[in-house]
Amino acid sequence: MQSSLPPLSSIRAFEAASRHLSFTKAADELGMTQAAVSYQIKLLEETLGLTLFIRKTRRIELTEHGAQLSSKVVEAFEDLKGQNAAQLVVSSNTTFAVNWLANRLVHFQMQNPDLAVRIIPYGPNARPEFFNSDVVVSACKAPPKGWIAHELVRADFTPMLSPALAETIGGLTCPEDLLKLPLVDAHDPWWKIWFDAAGMTEVDFSAMPRTRMGSQALEANRAIAGQGVAILTPYFCKTALDTGQLIQPFDLTCRADSESWYLSYPPTTRTSRKIRLFREWVYGELEKDGMPLPSQSVVSA
Repeated sequence: MQSSLPPLSSIRAFEAASRHLSFTKAADELGMTQAAVSYQIKLLEETLGLTLFIRKTRRIELTEHGAQLSSKVVEAFEDLKGQNAAQLVVSSNTTFAVNWLANRLVHFQMQNPDLAVRIIPYGPNARPEFFNSDVVVSACKAPPKGWIAHELVRADFTPMLSPALAETIGGLTCPEDLLKLPLVDAHDPWWKIWFDAAGMTEVDFSAMPRTRMGSQALEANRAIAGQGVAILTPYFCKTALDTGQLIQPFDLTCRADSESWYLSYPPTTRTSRKIRLFREWVYGELEKDGMPLPSQSVVSA
């Protein structure tokens, strides 16, 4: 069954044109051509069976029907904008949500009490809510083409374990000692990279149990519980390291050059107040932690 409702593009064009009383100014606001706006208005008029504008030389005027519709549409758009401006929806990788945002978000909310923040964490086999969120914090998931992305944390990694587990073999004195203990997610490619860098290029992972947590937050919890040695990013385990829940037995830390955590959003919202506030707050928190900040954003290819 075909819908009798006019397309949203026509309503948007009408809303802008009725405010500006100009197809040209409406086109500039919406990033469209004047001809495209005129076409959308004509399409709306045909759908409704009403004349909404009187076209005069160099100007337009609203008809009585147009004025009635304008007051309703403009009010509806303003209400929607107000509701949207008051809520910030963040889709976040589980590790960043659990090990970073959860411990800090209260400070952002105290600084910005007019904003209601909603976090949507996504698991290892899911994709970020790119089109249902205001901003996305992703790891290993590229944002849509043309989006603005800010690198937050680089993917550095090294083995970590609980002190109690280390004591079961009398402590770790060399990388070979790690193979005396179970490895959490032994088939994670980070393990091979780290062992190769440690000079242990012949480690055979094929016989090791296949467990795939897919999230550092989950892997760190297993390591804290003494269930094995996990390969983790030190920055996201700072609290566990500081409190002695985890230890980093070796100084060797490796880097996955193509992997980072990114904050991203569409270019159409780059000047949004709530996104600017959140971005600046995240950067401020990273700076407090002594983390390097990128000098500029990148546009997703």
